[in-house]
Amino acid sequence: MNHTVDILSDPDLWHNITANTTSSYTPIMPSVMEKTTDIILTIVLFITMVSLGCTMEVSKIKHHIMKPKGVVIAVLAQYGIMPLTAFCLTKVFQLGETVSVVVLICGCCPGGTLSNIFALALQGDMNLSIVMTSCSTLLALGMMPLLLYLYCQGLSSIQSTVPYVEIIVSLVLILVPCGIGILINTYRPQYSKIITKVCAYSQESVILTVVSPPLLAIAALMPLIGYSFGYVISAIFRLNQRRTVSMETGCQNVPLCTTILKIAFSQEVMGPLFLFPMVYGSFQLLEAVALIVLFRCYQRFTRKEKGKNDSRFQQLPVNKGLL
Repeated sequence: MNHTVDILSDPDLWHNITANTTSSYTPIMPSVMEKTTDIILTIVLFITMVSLGCTMEVSKIKHHIMKPKGVVIAVLAQYGIMPLTAFCLTKVFQLGETVSVVVLICGCCPGGTLSNIFALALQGDMNLSIVMTSCSTLLALGMMPLLLYLYCQGLSSIQSTVPYVEIIVSLVLILVPCGIGILINTYRPQYSKIITKVCAYSQESVILTVVSPPLLAIAALMPLIGYSFGYVISAIFRLNQRRTVSMETGCQNVPLCTTILKIAFSQEVMGPLFLFPMVYGSFQLLEAVALIVLFRCYQRFTRKEKGKNDSRFQQLPVNKGLL
């Protein structure tokens, strides 16, 4: 009998999942294929971050570091709104203990590099976006253990499995390629334009999977709440870079969440719950793309309206007697 099919079709799985739920869960991908995929994704990420670095300027980075209003707001939103949102949603949907932990780990992760790509697509401040992502990733070394301790009381196995090495690797994968891009933009600006244009046509792949309705709802609501509250809080504090903070708040580091789950739990215990970060990442991507499309449509509409108003003003008759 295929126990994997039974697990996915069991309506009680998502509310009462335990360590004995499945004893024959098989990995989604063979280890060789998984390693190959990780290498390819790392190379793509490195090239993407170099292209993002090509849009940055040293003077603007210094400005955001010296006047860290935007960075502070983004960090407070990242580590205040997202973990609390994840906790509240697990209570609203009355999820079981293990399922709740998966959602909470995803909510406590720092901002991911996708926020930088989305910020660029929304014509946000790339310098601020990279600085915010770097700061939130660095702070994750201390904030993730603290948040997991606060929200996962009684689960000592979770509190001791924060992957510090993976967090440092994530930080390196942000800073090193961006540093290369900044150097290219500073000393060879003609090449930076070419790199930026080439990488602008690259697309993120979306993995569509089917999980329980409560987890689908949570995966859809969490990034949307993050995007919305990030924008609202920026508006309250009268910060100009509202779109940038919005993307930084709603985007979580999905690969880091997956790593924590792999370290904290065996595949036999988690079963299909390993898919949740992928589903969250898919909704995170789709909702960001929808916001980007709406923003571009709004821009085009306002430009047309401005063009019409300018043409009407030029066509108004001039009273020469008043000249």
